[in-house]
Amino acid sequence: MSPDDRWRVRHRIEAAEQAPAFVAGRERSALDSDEMLRLALTRAVEIVGEAASQVSAEGRSELADVPWAQMVGMRNRLVHAYFDINRDIL
Repeated sequence: MSPDDRWRVRHRIEAAEQAPAFVAGRERSALDSDEMLRLALTRAVEIVGEAASQVSAEGRSELADVPWAQMVGMRNRLVHAYFDINRDIL
């Protein structure tokens, strides 16, 4: 895997680890009442998808079990349809 791909995968992992830390010990209703939590979680998921989108085809093939398309698709949904985010899915 290229150094750039390793760097992007590391970013993806870091953001993916932050997301559950943000919501730990909170109820689902916190996403409705805490705008900072909602924005932080949204941003972490966006970073996961953006970093995934930057991994080369060769890098993706080395980690074939990773759901690359789903991560990128979620990022695109959050960025381009930010006004209609299903918080139950987030």
